[in-house]
Amino acid sequence: MRAWIHDLSRRSWTLLAMFLAVMVVVPWFAGDYLITILILILYFAFVGQAWNIMMGFAGQLSLGHALYVGLAGYLAALLFKDYGVGPWISLIAAIPLAMAAGAIISFLALRFGVTGVYFAILTIAFAEFARIGFDHLSIVNGSGGLFLPVEQYDGRPNLWLLRGPPTMFYYVILAATVAALALSRLLLKSRIGYFWQAIREDEEAARATGIDPFRYKMAAVVISAGMTAFAGIFYAFYYNNLFPEQVFNISRSIELIVGPIIGGLGTLFGPIVGAFLLTGLSETLTAALAAFGLDLPGARQVLYGICLLFVIVALPGGVWPWLSRRLGLTEDDT
Repeated sequence: MRAWIHDLSRRSWTLLAMFLAVMVVVPWFAGDYLITILILILYFAFVGQAWNIMMGFAGQLSLGHALYVGLAGYLAALLFKDYGVGPWISLIAAIPLAMAAGAIISFLALRFGVTGVYFAILTIAFAEFARIGFDHLSIVNGSGGLFLPVEQYDGRPNLWLLRGPPTMFYYVILAATVAALALSRLLLKSRIGYFWQAIREDEEAARATGIDPFRYKMAAVVISAGMTAFAGIFYAFYYNNLFPEQVFNISRSIELIVGPIIGGLGTLFGPIVGAFLLTGLSETLTAALAAFGLDLPGARQVLYGICLLFVIVALPGGVWPWLSRRLGLTEDDT
C-alpha cells in the first residue's frame, strides 16, 4: 500500500489536498440547494468509480448497474421499515446480495461466451427483469413504491440510522467517494489491476501469458457490484422512497455511467470530473429552463448526448486526461 501512495507526485498531493479541503468546508457556507446538488454529484462520482472498475479497468461493459442499486436499496429499506435494522448493519446483507447478482450474471455470460455488446444487453435484461418483478412484488408495495418511515427531525443528526439534514448525507457520500478513490487506486496499482488492464487491451494475449480472464473478469464484476450496493442504500435513505420504475430503469443506469465516459474511462479521477461536469451542466440547464418558464421533456438526455458527442470528437480519452496534462500531472497521478 505504501508504494502506490509514494507513486503520487507532490503536485498531485497538493491538488488533492486542496480539493478535499474545499469540499470539507463548502457546507459551512453553502445553502441547502447547493449542498443537495453536491450530494448528487458525489453520488454519481461514487457509482461512477464502482462502474469504472468493471468497464474502465477490466473492459466489461455493463448497462444495468441500476440492478445493484435497486437490490441493495430495497433490501436495506425493507430491513429498516419492518425490523428497524439500520443501514450500516444492512450493508452486511446488501453487499453480498449485489455481489451474488453480479456473480450470477458474469458467470452465465462468461460460461457461454457472451461478451462485448451482448454482455451489455444481458445486464440490461437482468435490470429489466428486476424492474418488472419488483413492480408486481407485494412485499415492496409493487409500483406503489416503498416508503421509509421518517421521524420528526429534532435537529440532531443520527448517523447510525442515516436520519438527519442534507449536511450529514453530504459528508457521508464525500467520505464514501474518497474511500472509493483510494480503493480504485489500490486495485489499479495491484497485481489484479495489471491483469485487468492486460485483459482489457488484448484478452487472447493475456490468456497466452497465463492470466485467467474468466476469474479476473468475475472479480471485477463482483467488486463493482459490491461497491454499488452502498450507493443503493444511500439512495434509499436519502430519498426515503423507492419505485421500481425509477430505480431499475435503464435511464438510471445510463445516468450512472455517462460521467466516467466523459471524464475518462480507466482513469482514477475521470468519474469524479465527469460527475461534476455533467451534473453541474444538467442542474444549470434545469434552472435556466425553469427561469424562463420552459418545460422541455428529454432536455437532460439531449444534454448528455451533446456532451458525449463533444468528448468523442474532441477528447476521445475523456476530459480528465486532457485536464491532467494541463495541470502537469504524470500518468501515475491520473
